[in-house]
Order: sequence, then structure tokens, then C-alpha cells
Amino acid sequence: MSDPSNNQTPFPPEQIGDFLRLCAGEWMSLRSQFALAEINEEDLDEDGDAWHSSERGELMVAFLEAETAGGAGGLQVGLKDDVAQQELHFDINGSFRSGEQQGRWQLWPDGSLELLVTGDGREVRERIWFTKPNLRLRSTVATGVDGIPGRASFSSEIRRVSRPAS
Repeated sequence: MSDPSNNQTPFPPEQIGDFLRLCAGEWMSLRSQFALAEINEEDLDEDGDAWHSSERGELMVAFLEAETAGGAGGLQVGLKDDVAQQELHFDINGSFRSGEQQGRWQLWPDGSLELLVTGDGREVRERIWFTKPNLRLRSTVATGVDGIPGRASFSSEIRRVSRPAS
């Protein structure tokens, strides 16, 4: 796997295609999920916080070339050694789809990508950003129709970079 920090793409990426390409690779991930509403006493830890889980994982992300002229490309995402893969396809007009699910994307001037999916009585907003080409952060908040956040997660992901053979 090549080192993405060696390419000539501006950092942080200014175009959706460049952002998606930067996402490609093998990532070591630590994700923590937090319940924000309807917390039961048994969900609380010794500090009174309701962390439901904190888990490590190995993510594999591949860049997919655009399927159509209006496409920006896509991502194929899954856990390492797992056959289940999720595909996300992005259009230049700010929309994306993953299977039957559709949403909107926006690349902010700070280089972060925001994904928004609404449906089933809730809104899920995910923000993805890079602090370095090999360090990616993600935050997700799911909000109900009442506007009250129900759950959130935060992930820090470090890209595995292979060293050139000596």
C-alpha cells in the first residue's frame, strides 16, 4: 500500500474526489459509542457516563471510480476479513447513496466531509476529517424527529502504511 502523503493533492482535500481517494486504505480504528437519551441505570459506568461500547477494528476502504459522468466516485468499506462490504456512491451535485439509502454530502472549507441521512424518523449526521493524511477522525450523531440526540459515536482511525522494502 503506498503512502498517500507522498502525492501532490492539496491537504486537506478541496474536492470530493480527492477526499474519497484519501480515504482509501487499511485503517486501525477505535470507536466509542455513547447513548444520549433514555439512559437506564445499568447503562452507566462508575463515573455516571453511559458508554455503550468502545471497540477496536480493522477497516478496509477502497476508492471506487465514478459510475457515471456526474459521479465523483465512491467508497467500498468493510471490516478486514469480513465479506460484508458497504458501497457509497457520490454525485458531484451533493448527493450520495448506499444501497437503498440516500443522503446529502458537503465538503466544508476546513476540509471535513459531512454526510446527512434522514429517514425512519431520525437524522444521522456524520463528519469525517483528517488531521494528517494518515489520521482520520469521524463523529456521528443520530437525532430523533423531536430534535433530541439519541446516540453518538466518535472514531479515531490510523492508516496502516507499509514501508518500502530495503
